[in-house]
Order: sequence, then C-alpha cells, then structure tokens
Amino acid sequence: MSQPSGPPPSGAESPDPLPSWADGDVKTAIRSYVARVTTPDGPDFIPPPERIAVFDNDGTLWPENPIPFQAAFIKDRLKEGIKEHPGWLLEPAVQSALKMDIPALVADGHRGLVRLVALTHAGMTTEAFTDRVNRWMHTARHPRWDRPYDACVFQPMLELLRYLRASGFKTFIVSGGGADFIRVWSERVYGIPPEQVVGSHGQVTFEVRDGEATLHKSMDGIFVDDKEGKPVGIHQFIGRRPVLAFGNSDGDKAMLEYTTLGNPHPALGLILHHTDGEREYAYDAEPKSTGKLVEALAEAPERGWVVVDMARDWDTVLIPEPTTDSV
Repeated sequence: MSQPSGPPPSGAESPDPLPSWADGDVKTAIRSYVARVTTPDGPDFIPPPERIAVFDNDGTLWPENPIPFQAAFIKDRLKEGIKEHPGWLLEPAVQSALKMDIPALVADGHRGLVRLVALTHAGMTTEAFTDRVNRWMHTARHPRWDRPYDACVFQPMLELLRYLRASGFKTFIVSGGGADFIRVWSERVYGIPPEQVVGSHGQVTFEVRDGEATLHKSMDGIFVDDKEGKPVGIHQFIGRRPVLAFGNSDGDKAMLEYTTLGNPHPALGLILHHTDGEREYAYDAEPKSTGKLVEALAEAPERGWVVVDMARDWDTVLIPEPTTDSV
C-alpha cells in the first residue's frame, strides 16, 4: 500500500467534512486517500461497488474501557436472572462477570463469555432479544459519563462514517461483539443498517408458534468474529475485500492485513490509539478490560497503517451530551 500524500481536497467538499479532527498529517492522509480513489479517470480510482470500508466497534466507534458495553448489558441481565436462578452464582463465568474480570471471560476462545450468553440469551426469540436491548439502552447509564451508552459515541468517527458514505463508500461494522446486539441500534446511532453488521453469533432456529413465524437464538455453531475470524467474517458476509479498515487493537490486526496486504486497489488501514486519559482513557499494552494494542501498533510503520493519536488528532471525543428531550 502506498502512503496517502498531498493536500486535502477542497472545493466541493467544503466546508470541512471532518471538523472534529485536528488539522495535521492524519486528517490530510484520510482526505487525500478519499480524493485519490474517488477521482474519475485517476490512476487510483476505485469503482463505487468496491469502496468497502470496515470498522471495528468497541474501542473504535465508541469506548470499550473500563468494560465493553455489551459486557455491561450482560452483567445487568445476570443480576436480573440471578433472582430467578440463584444457582447461576456457582458458575465461574458468572463470578467473573460480576467482578468484571474481562480477561477471564475472553480467555480460552471467549469460553466464559460464551457461557454467559448461553445463560442470558439462548432460547429467546430474536424479537424478545431486540426488545431487551432497546429497554437497556433507554435505561442504563455509563458509570463515568452518566449518559445512555448509545450517547457515548466518538464524534470524529461519526463524521468519518458520513464523509465516506458521501464519497460513495459502503460502511460496515466488523466486530467481536454480538451481531444481534449491535444490529438493534447500529442504524440509529451510526447510520449503518443491520445487514451491514458482521459480528460474533450463534445459529438461530426457525419455528412457527401460534401461527407466527419466529426465530430463536441458540448457542450452536458459535462464530467469534475476532482476530483471524474477522477476515473470515468479511468474506462470508460481505463478499468483497475492503479497501479501508479502521480498528484499535491487536484483535483488528488480521482485518487490517486482509485489507491492505496484496489488495489490487489502493487501501488504507487506520488504528485508533487511545492516548487521552482526560477525555477518555489512555492505554495500549495494558487496557482495563479489552483492546490490547501492541503487535498492530509495532507493525503500523512497516505496513503503512495510519495511527490516529486520540489526544493529538481529535479536537472532540464524544458526541455532544444529549438533552433530556433527545434521550
């Protein structure tokens, strides 16, 4: 991949489509890349159907520390479920969840997390699960910012998503989080429709009950969309190789590699480095929960991946705090 270079485009794209991004090399690299690949008859032009951009979710589009938001949802579901199923307290995974020991839950191929999902989700209809997630989103509050979880979204990333779509890109989420969880709110929050969400999932079963067609969640055939699973998920559910990938951790390294190494089109890989302990969190090798960034960060210069320094490259971090009327 050749490094994006040259001045950012102007004219038709004014005013600035990325106002929350600080002026500098990173912002220039993004805008120059988009200009190069969308210029008709240019040497790097990419036809619109092949302008596929993939984004990790946790830690890339919204925070994942001190705990991933879906883990907070599962923890709240456990607290409700334990009232009816006190035996759950004997489960090692439940004990880890109540202590929010995320490393224990994601160890051994996410075995603990899979067990929690089995306890709290398996057997539900997809409609019931959607209702449960919606209720949680409307009532739960983030412990640090005291606002709904879906209001804890990175403003610069929303601008980038809109900018890419306005430039003919199709934007996808490719996340280790649950696909069904993200699909409930992705269109409302990010403008990404549910069919453009690739995530971890189990099989569903179809039944007709009382004259109604229903789908039921199960824990059979679990697919974990993380690390090497991300390129596999992209191939299976998108069917086109991305030309832009944006992640924030070593779990996204394979997705960045698949996007940028040997791609017949010019490709851009980006990594969000969490360096802002005042406005968000500062971590890389030792995150509070998930999002370890060591290998991908070390490989970035060789691979030509653009590292976004949150403290330096973002003038704003979270979206404006919602008013009472807008929550």
